[in-house]
Amino acid sequence: MGALAAAAALLAVTGCGGGDKPGAPEKSASKSAAAPAAASDTAGVSLPAALTGQRLDWKRCEAPVAAHGSYAERPGKLWQCATLKAPLDYREPAGETIGIALVRAEAKGPGKRIGSLLFNFGGPGGSGVASLPASGEDFAELRTRYDLVSFDPRGVAQSSAVVCRDSEQTEAAHRLDGTPDTPAEQKAYMKNAAAFGAGCAERSGKVLPHVGTVSAARDMDLLRQVLGDEKLHYLGFSYGTELGAVYAHLFPAKVGRLALDAVVDPTADFAGGARNQVLGFQRTLENYFKSRGVSAEDGTDRIVRLLAKADREPLPTDTDRELTESLALTGIILPLYSEKQWPYLTAALKAAEDGDGTQLLMLADSYNNRDENGEYSTQDHSQRAISCADSKGRMTPEQVTSRYLAEFTEVSPVFGPFLAWDLAGWCADWPVPGEWETPDVSAKGAAPILVVGTTGDSATPYEGAKKMADELGPGVGVLVTNKGDTHGAYGTSECTTRTMNDYLLDGEVPPNGKVCSS
Repeated sequence: MGALAAAAALLAVTGCGGGDKPGAPEKSASKSAAAPAAASDTAGVSLPAALTGQRLDWKRCEAPVAAHGSYAERPGKLWQCATLKAPLDYREPAGETIGIALVRAEAKGPGKRIGSLLFNFGGPGGSGVASLPASGEDFAELRTRYDLVSFDPRGVAQSSAVVCRDSEQTEAAHRLDGTPDTPAEQKAYMKNAAAFGAGCAERSGKVLPHVGTVSAARDMDLLRQVLGDEKLHYLGFSYGTELGAVYAHLFPAKVGRLALDAVVDPTADFAGGARNQVLGFQRTLENYFKSRGVSAEDGTDRIVRLLAKADREPLPTDTDRELTESLALTGIILPLYSEKQWPYLTAALKAAEDGDGTQLLMLADSYNNRDENGEYSTQDHSQRAISCADSKGRMTPEQVTSRYLAEFTEVSPVFGPFLAWDLAGWCADWPVPGEWETPDVSAKGAAPILVVGTTGDSATPYEGAKKMADELGPGVGVLVTNKGDTHGAYGTSECTTRTMNDYLLDGEVPPNGKVCSS
């Protein structure tokens, strides 16, 4: 299932017309960055009938799918698009509205229609309006009884996308050292990080306080009502698992059949989430080298030497751009999302060790959503805005160097330094406060929720699935273990896919702890 293999992390941003045009919030507002609405602030909010009773104007999608900021192909005849109106601020449900871009393919099959199945493919910041049509054939069996529906979450793509800088500024940022070794490099790194947040406030200040996961979950419940579904049926990948779990916490009585695949650890705070990824990527890198007959230690040392070489002197490519240490690491990360992509890593590493950084640069450009014209999508803008609206995590360089750099490097000398420094840069001088240390995903009273973890998942390590199942609560979280080396199990394992389909289509809840192999 190629389209889904890396969908949770790598999604092309898209636009899709039909109905009211998604875009900036209606009415004018100042650019001041207020605090986001906390879950407790909007608990029990009653929405006006003008929103809950709105009719969606579904039309064939006219706008082409956007890839890396440029336009490619249309979604196809079976796909329809519309726009949902939702409150910009759920504390003022009768105030300004924001347009949430939607896409759907209506159910077609011999079985009785269940309702709508809502998808989120991760990120955060990924466009569901682009991803669902791109991978729609992978869900053909689910379409026999569901309308397949996805959306661009608020702050993403055609739902008032957060924009923080232009492509030229993004290109310059990728040339900076992501593991600063000198005071000058550290100053440049932090200056760039702060400039990113300032750019978000300047260009997207109106929506910036309102793009967090709680608001997105409330959008999903509004969409459930507008679609006419008594319960929400949902399939979420990667970050989409956190979104689905937050929904279950807020609306346990409205949980229908929810399946969470490639699960984010809900107990990990800002630093803990980064530490999990250090562990996950290192584990998958070692599995990759073992598959090549190379010891984990020798393989890791090989990558460390290559990165050090690129740090001292960037590698030439067949373009006018060089492969820096940061770009080299990004190029290495991409193929670790799926075992099927490991041959690309083998070829790219060999070429880089021979002095040619072209292939690793191509992989990095794919991960960074850079097209052949040098234009970047705004997916990473949305990702950071949503993350920083959610998390209270804010860290100084001094905290990184004194508390986390050595620890992360010990776990992985390849990924540790980069992800440790990312703690300081990610939400530096962010203009909006974060909502939580960790999200509350307890869902007492909810129907059973399927929680699928893959043992060799690089981006969302398997341990997070077990913790999610526990946090959802007794009788709610049902753990399914997929043995494999992919980010996400659906479509990579016949056993796991069958288990998920049986649950979503027929309501068959597997025994807690079921194990499948890819």
